[in-house]
Amino acid sequence: MAGPVRGSVRALFAALLAPALVALLVAPARGRGGRDHGDWDADLQLPPLPPREDAARVARFVTHICDWGALATVSTQEEVRGWPFADVLSLSDGPPGAGSGVPYFYLSPMQQLVGNLKENPYATLTMSLAQTTFCRKHGFDPQSPLCAHIILAGTVTKVNETERDVAQLSLFIRHPEMKDWPTSHQWFFAKLNITNIWVLDYFGGPKIVTPEEYYNVTFL
Repeated sequence: MAGPVRGSVRALFAALLAPALVALLVAPARGRGGRDHGDWDADLQLPPLPPREDAARVARFVTHICDWGALATVSTQEEVRGWPFADVLSLSDGPPGAGSGVPYFYLSPMQQLVGNLKENPYATLTMSLAQTTFCRKHGFDPQSPLCAHIILAGTVTKVNETERDVAQLSLFIRHPEMKDWPTSHQWFFAKLNITNIWVLDYFGGPKIVTPEEYYNVTFL
């Protein structure tokens, strides 16, 4: 009898524990760089996608909604010198609803890509609405052009003292954990100086947007 009883107890315990485990797996991270960390409420506050024919507006929208992207640099590591080298970075162009269009980063000399940028500051940054609920809600695969994403090219530079406060506010309000990162890592604020913009939000290839068109968007 002991065997069946123990089996029943284990089954009951598993049934009671399962909902809690599921909740932990699907719940957003709070205060650790996840949703609800000063960014958009995924279901209640995410603004609608701008008209797809307005590529500049779509580009600004994606930059502002996304709070991380993949930055590609040219590697300086001997094993892969000269090869593309991509890494994920947290970013922000401003507080929710007040985006400037400028992607700001919080970087450390300990990061491999920072070493790459010291030798060659040119980089490309990719951001996608796949990180929001937009694509999942509409059933769009992350690689589908309907799941809007953009590619920004330019140079990454350290911000000057005049711009430092803007960069800090932009990043810390959306990534509050950054304030507690170890000072021994010599963190500094940087930005992407955009020279080229590609928007992929529909079939038929990328749309080209100039920096002037991009920064002239005033809806945010």
